[in-house]
Amino acid sequence: MPSEHMHCLFDPQTIASRVRELGAAIDQAYGQAGEPLVLICVLKGAFIFFADLIRSMQTPVELDFVRMASYGQQTTRQEKVHFSKDIEVSIQGKHVLIVEDIVDTGHTMAYLKKVFDARRPASVAVCSLIHKIGRREVDLDIDFYGFRLDKGFIVGYGLDCAEAYRQLDAIYELEE
Repeated sequence: MPSEHMHCLFDPQTIASRVRELGAAIDQAYGQAGEPLVLICVLKGAFIFFADLIRSMQTPVELDFVRMASYGQQTTRQEKVHFSKDIEVSIQGKHVLIVEDIVDTGHTMAYLKKVFDARRPASVAVCSLIHKIGRREVDLDIDFYGFRLDKGFIVGYGLDCAEAYRQLDAIYELEE
């Protein structure tokens, strides 16, 4: 349940509408290519967004998952990115779309793109539910994104604070 220390930024209807728009944009970009598209979900935060996104798409896809963390139980990024689950499908020669919950400083996504680029895919693109620019430390293109934010610590719709709030159906900002 949301608390009095949270305010809603994006309600369930706004999120659903934007996810459908993203699915259509991805279909437009990849659907006509006739080439393999691999969608890779970054666990745990992106899993709800990922499920809704793939259901909104018409393009045939392969799915896989990675698990990375740069926050752990804290609310600030740690120096080292923890990579605990790798993909299981080959991405060589395929188009890859990484699906992330939030791109904040950019370090985690830059690291993941570098790892995947070394595996010689046809292309690597990023789809993030939240494109947060206020603390960006790495020059990074976000090819598809749901919502752009400058600042704030957000939870809900898969995003968490120390593993709490993922189950909320809207996106909330935690007040400091």
